[in-house]
Order: sequence, then C-alpha cells, then structure tokens
Amino acid sequence: MNPTDIIRKYYPPYSKAHYFLIHHSSLVAKKALELAQGVSYLKPNLEFIEEASLLHDIGIFLCNAPKLGCSGHKEYVCHGYLGRELLDREGLPRHALVCERHVGMGITVEEIKTNNLPLPLREMIPVSPEEKIICFADKFYSKNEHDLLHEKPLEKVREVIRGYGEGKLKLFDEWSQLFGLL
Repeated sequence: MNPTDIIRKYYPPYSKAHYFLIHHSSLVAKKALELAQGVSYLKPNLEFIEEASLLHDIGIFLCNAPKLGCSGHKEYVCHGYLGRELLDREGLPRHALVCERHVGMGITVEEIKTNNLPLPLREMIPVSPEEKIICFADKFYSKNEHDLLHEKPLEKVREVIRGYGEGKLKLFDEWSQLFGLL
C-alpha cells in the first residue's frame, strides 16, 4: 500500500490542499516515528505508523477550510470521521480508525453530545499504541501557512490542549511522560 497513491486519488498534485496535506502529514510521520522509537517496548508497528500518519488528515478536502484549499461542505471537526469513511472504502480499516481517533486528544460520545458536535455518536478515542503516537505527534504541527513547517514547543501545545479542558491536558501530560517529553 502506497499512501501517496491514495492521496493522489483525492488531492490534485500541486493544489493548495495537496501542499498542506503532504507537508503536514510528512512532519507528523517523522515525529511519530521518533516517538515510536522511544517506546519500542510497546512494539509499535513502524510501517503502519508511517502509512497512517501520512493518511490521518485525508478527509480535510471534504471540509470547508478555504485557507487549506478545501471547499467541502462539512465543518473541519468532521475531517476525522470523513477520512475514516474514505479509508474504509479503500479497504484500510486500521488506517481509517487513526483518521477518526486523532482529532483533538480523541472525542468521547459525551463530548459530542455536550458540545453538540456534528459527529456520529461513537467513541473516537485513540486506543492502540500506534493511534496514540500519531494523535500525539499531530499536536506538534499546525496547518497554518506561517507555521506549517515548524514544530510547536511543548508548552505551546499544552496551551492549545488546555483549551479542550483540564481532562484533555491531563491526558496530554500523561502521554508526554510516556513519550519522555516531561
């Protein structure tokens, strides 16, 4: 399986959306592979991590995100489950789960209900070591054109995560310890 071939099916090369997706996802893949090396005792599947990292945001083109060159009709928070649907159709169910579960620090059914999010009512929480590694790595890179190629410092990431609530920050700090960053 070649992630680049799948990306090309949905993103015209040299398009703005392709540019953001490729650069962001490549950096996330690099960070995820570095993190995986630090937790080798968990036996993470490095090939899967690289593939799934490159595909984790494949659903963004279906969302309304003009700054990213995406003109879909769904809210950006939907890109995870939309990516899951797309990769399920491609016959990649494990990769699909990474798409759905990487948004935020994962999203619970309770959070979907409480915040009236336009998402299917199901748990969207990273479960496997690979899902957690990719979710965590993703937090260090934005798709902002000014910061696209720069890794955010840990404290900046913590500030963003704090906006999701103290429970999410606690989880992020636990993962930071797991990955040797705290």
